[in-house]
Amino acid sequence: MTEVSPVHERLGVQPAPPPEPLTTVTLWDEAVRPAAPGPPAGAVYTAHGRAIAGHLVQVHDHLRAELTQIRDLIGQVRDSETGVAQARSAINRMTLRSNSWTLGAYCASYCRIVTGHHSLEDQAVFPHLRAREPDLGPVIDRLASEHEVIHKVLEDVDAELVELIRNPGDVSRLQQAADVLTDVLLSHLAYEEAQLVEPLARLGFYTGQV
Repeated sequence: MTEVSPVHERLGVQPAPPPEPLTTVTLWDEAVRPAAPGPPAGAVYTAHGRAIAGHLVQVHDHLRAELTQIRDLIGQVRDSETGVAQARSAINRMTLRSNSWTLGAYCASYCRIVTGHHSLEDQAVFPHLRAREPDLGPVIDRLASEHEVIHKVLEDVDAELVELIRNPGDVSRLQQAADVLTDVLLSHLAYEEAQLVEPLARLGFYTGQV
């Protein structure tokens, strides 16, 4: 059972625990990930702020669900239940295949569900947090660099799908690419939640939100 930190318990928002890896592939060093500073004494969290923090986890849960769909589709390809082209088409329609999934999914979904608006700019979250709490800079830089790694891994999955269309047969390379994607994405989402849930609850994601 994952221990809930006092801050997260106070917020009523539980970040996902880091997963056990499926592979031995190492694309980054988790041991050198920077940590967010602790909240200041007397930090205040409004109900709206807690909702903002909780929404980050909700959007991440959607991305985790899409990852499960990707793995299911690859399993169907392996078992000859789905064609490779059909699986690739389905995967390319997912949020994860969008270049802006990291912030775009959060901002667009938050505006749609909470405020009813659709036009919040993707760059609102990180610059706002960096401006309000400069000590978050190393965490934000690390998250941005991990986004680039994840994008490359997604491209690797797609490349393996294309290769399987050209040369049907062994799906082991595709399965390996999917396992690497699973490792890096779940690790990244857990890290992002652990570091940003509290600042989002306290600071919001742009001026005037909390």
